[in-house]
Amino acid sequence: MPAATQPALHPGPFAGVRVLDFTNMMSGPYCTRLLADLGAEVIKVEPPEGDHNRSRRPVRNGYSSFFGQLNAGKKCIVLNLKSAVGVATAKALAQKCDIVVENWRPGVADRLGVGYKALSEGRSDLIYCSISGFGQTGPKSLRPAYAPMVHAASGFDHAQMGYQKADQPANTATFTGDLFGGISAFSAVQAAYIQRLRTGRGQYLDVSLFDGMLNILVYEVQEAQAPTDEKVRVYQPLKTIDGHIVLAPTSQKNFELLARSVGHPEWIEDPRFSRTRAREAHWGELMDLIGEWTKARTGLECEDHLLADGVPCSRYMTVAEAIADPQVVYRGSMTKVVDPAGSYLIPNAPFAMPGTDAAPKPHIPQLGEHGQEILGGLLGYGPSQIEQCAVRASTRPTAEETES
Repeated sequence: MPAATQPALHPGPFAGVRVLDFTNMMSGPYCTRLLADLGAEVIKVEPPEGDHNRSRRPVRNGYSSFFGQLNAGKKCIVLNLKSAVGVATAKALAQKCDIVVENWRPGVADRLGVGYKALSEGRSDLIYCSISGFGQTGPKSLRPAYAPMVHAASGFDHAQMGYQKADQPANTATFTGDLFGGISAFSAVQAAYIQRLRTGRGQYLDVSLFDGMLNILVYEVQEAQAPTDEKVRVYQPLKTIDGHIVLAPTSQKNFELLARSVGHPEWIEDPRFSRTRAREAHWGELMDLIGEWTKARTGLECEDHLLADGVPCSRYMTVAEAIADPQVVYRGSMTKVVDPAGSYLIPNAPFAMPGTDAAPKPHIPQLGEHGQEILGGLLGYGPSQIEQCAVRASTRPTAEETES
């Protein structure tokens, strides 16, 4: 639809809601960016030296697009939470916010003076969300933890190792636990906000990345409690002339469509494959047979042929290919954002709300950019008070105070 004829968008569902964001790294910033996408005014609090992610690659002319993807649409202020004036300012801001999100290691927020007890005093309607590696309680709660630690501790990496028939867990540079934790926190905040609308009361939320990983492992958690020697389907890459493809002949219908599509209708009556349980027991043999068909064709030829016959499949794409895919372009799944180095694309939230302003906001906040607007506008601070909030600590924070 041409831009001139597009109807005006409704405000996002969190329009008018104010969020105080103490988060860093990935899980917390992703949660609060989703809230900003949906219209919340998110006030990102950074230390005087700035968020660690501001220097994280990819960096373009001194500006991190990694940081930009996780913080688009937020407002940024600088507070030294190692100083009395910084903590007092954070407390004053919390009185004007609906939601607080932090992802320090358990106990750090309390030691800094910005924990739930301190900020909810006199504010029974405050929603306060803490995100951590293992949750706020239990024998592992105080462990320093990032996504790779919870991948390892949850059994996720070990399960993947088994599916690869490898002798050690795979290397990783993708942070499933962080992103799922961010989505979990986003969901928890929404549930708490609905509860507040109904009851007028706030809520303390304890989000654990480790618990999130256990939720991802649906089959594995159940199989661990009822072990079996029966083989599980492992969806493996099948070689093509120019790459690989994956197929999922999961249901009886899928399998029969596949057998006919690759010219082997006799597989439908083959006792090794004729029923779901039999196919699972002989899954490797089935994949080898299909691989004989795929390796004689290009990935695109395989995909076009199989999809035309209704067989679930996909070529393995690079990320660069994926973000340029016609599906992404058609749905508008990416939004252009801008920082001083130029513009680039970031993914929208993984859901669409037609008619509603729910896309990432294009502006990437610079360090301390909104000090006057937030500290001056909300708290009546003058320039010297704003500057005092950002005075660096005389000593560096310890790892225990800064790690997630």
